[in-house]
Amino acid sequence: MFTIVKREEMAEGTIILNEIEAPLIAKKAKPGQFVILKANEEGERIPLTMADTNPEMGTITIVYMVVGKSTAIFRDLQVGDSYQDVIGPLGKPTHLEKVGKVVCVGGGTGVAVLHPITRGLKQVGNEVICIIGARNKGLLILEEQMHTASHDLRVCTDDGSYGHHGFVTEVLKEVLQSGDIRLVVAIGPVPMMKAVSNLTKEYNVATMVSLNPIMVDGTGMCGGCRVTVGGETKFACVDGPEFDGHQVDYDELILRLRAYQEDERKSHEHYCNIRDAVKS
Repeated sequence: MFTIVKREEMAEGTIILNEIEAPLIAKKAKPGQFVILKANEEGERIPLTMADTNPEMGTITIVYMVVGKSTAIFRDLQVGDSYQDVIGPLGKPTHLEKVGKVVCVGGGTGVAVLHPITRGLKQVGNEVICIIGARNKGLLILEEQMHTASHDLRVCTDDGSYGHHGFVTEVLKEVLQSGDIRLVVAIGPVPMMKAVSNLTKEYNVATMVSLNPIMVDGTGMCGGCRVTVGGETKFACVDGPEFDGHQVDYDELILRLRAYQEDERKSHEHYCNIRDAVKS
């Protein structure tokens, strides 16, 4: 069993942070890798990229948004409760090297995935500018941690309630115009990663994206995370989750993801109806 030692509700209670005892995983995990979690016998296997690891304490940190039946079950778990299964680390770790000036762009729960990568890029000697965004101030997560992990943090909100009023791509464009940027890392909603990749392509700046939103089984067996990258079929969970952002077929990816999200929404509504009926 994998015990929860810390639980925090963020972003108006829609996003949950769990720090979980998993000493063997914490010892081996690297930035960009993920784990598969299962709450109990009734729950599904959910792949989530780790937001942090603490090898000394033997813990890993995951951050998730409550969107379906399984994440709703996750939300019910409190400090002292345990996940039945946590498997990992899985996926290819981020390639970290000193290249110069780097921009890390995150949106939504993608900021959690971006955190260890940003920190790793800074630790190997890069100058790191970080841009994070959300629809409003209440939905921003890990601002303090991202400030520590980077040299320069810039915050955006769609409604202007905090930081720059507008999208992360607007700030990114200013940064691209003002400096010798060698690499951009973008992690967040697929439309955001698509917009970032389209922009950086104009400036001929290498761009890496994480396609963790499309992962289902996490082992490559289900085939649900098929993506087209550079004209070839790849599996996000075993060939990634990180890919060259300029080579991803985002239109195909968005269509597949939209179908999964609709299925997840229906599953979540069904679970909530059953839960409410039991309570009454």
